[in-house]
Amino acid sequence: MNKIHPEKKSGLPIVLPIPTRNNRKNIKHSVKIYRKRFFIQLRKLKGKPGDLARGLAIGVFAGCFPFFGVQSLIGVILAAIFRCSKVAAIAGTWISNPLTYIPIFVFNFKVGKLLLGVESVSSKEVNFESLSSFMQFGSDFFKESGPTFAIVLLTGCLVVGSTLAVITYFASLPLFKKLQKKSSQ
Repeated sequence: MNKIHPEKKSGLPIVLPIPTRNNRKNIKHSVKIYRKRFFIQLRKLKGKPGDLARGLAIGVFAGCFPFFGVQSLIGVILAAIFRCSKVAAIAGTWISNPLTYIPIFVFNFKVGKLLLGVESVSSKEVNFESLSSFMQFGSDFFKESGPTFAIVLLTGCLVVGSTLAVITYFASLPLFKKLQKKSSQ
């Protein structure tokens, strides 16, 4: 007998669709649970609030650079140099993930172009609006533009990363103080 519908005797279970009118409630409930778990995890971080905020800021700084795959390693190395939380640094690098990597890359590139006053780094125009055309453009862009592209991009990364790191530090410091005060009570 089928456990979902006892009157059906087939061996295949029947999958019932999720009710559509309650989807908003389900999403809100899921976001609420995720937010609660996130703050619980933040409370579990050990260390002084200043060290945690500095580690998070260093992680955000490292996450702004285009070295996808080694950003966490860079964050941990910088956290060791500046003697702050390595775990918070790794968490800060998550600013750059598969969903945000291309937008951060494009924004940093445009900031670098603006700051250096570079009109164009390649004779070809890059279409940043379409991911597929950007990916097709691929290695030809790097071959043709050479070191100019890297200088423009890394300049943008340095400025954007530094700015976001300062903002992250001053925004997260009171948060960590508040969370540690709650957990000590």
